[in-house]
Amino acid sequence: MARKTKQEAQETRHSILDAAERLFQRQGVSRTSLQQIAEEAGLTRGAIYWHFKDKAELFEAMMDRATMPLEEGMNMQPQATDQPLTLAELRWGLINILHCTVHNERTRRVFDIAIKKVEYTGELQSLQDRKLSAMRRWREQNRAAFVQAVKRGELPATLNTEVAAVALVALVDGLLHQWVVDQEGFDLMAVGQTAIEGFLTSMARGTVPGLLPPLSEAERARLGLAGACARQQIHPEAP
Repeated sequence: MARKTKQEAQETRHSILDAAERLFQRQGVSRTSLQQIAEEAGLTRGAIYWHFKDKAELFEAMMDRATMPLEEGMNMQPQATDQPLTLAELRWGLINILHCTVHNERTRRVFDIAIKKVEYTGELQSLQDRKLSAMRRWREQNRAAFVQAVKRGELPATLNTEVAAVALVALVDGLLHQWVVDQEGFDLMAVGQTAIEGFLTSMARGTVPGLLPPLSEAERARLGLAGACARQQIHPEAP
């Protein structure tokens, strides 16, 4: 049999991941075997093992291919920079996370699996560690932004930046989890933007009037076009 080209191998890999997404969402991760994934993809189990050593590695590849909202929190800068985010950039980045979750099919599907269809034990324990690491980095990014805002006089010097950073992650993560569980229950973009802006402006306590003006047309135009969510491609599902 002729050796597969790099493109063919990549297409096979995507077919496996597409099949895994469908089965994981339909019946859960623990109840899905590699044999079932192979059958769903129209492949042999050997083809699965050629690309992935086990289900944990396959699951992690599926997560890597999608944009996890929590991890997207680490890609909020409009440009690559080592400088802390401004409050306006922080606000835009958080709203962009909500936008990606609502409008990107793969993000929504994989996030649904990660929340409702997997137990992070045994071979999948490393994925819980990954989530914890991302959450800690996101909190630190928020804290750095708040520290800089205090230095600029935008936030009061009495602000506990550690607590504020944790609270902001809890707010956004909680909104995302609620919406994934009950997508018809509320408008994530509308409620989320109001909650995020209310949180940020409430910390100012009148320090800077008009601290966060409405999103500009340029900011709105960039939603979904920056960060990891802009790099995703949805592959057609099997009929």
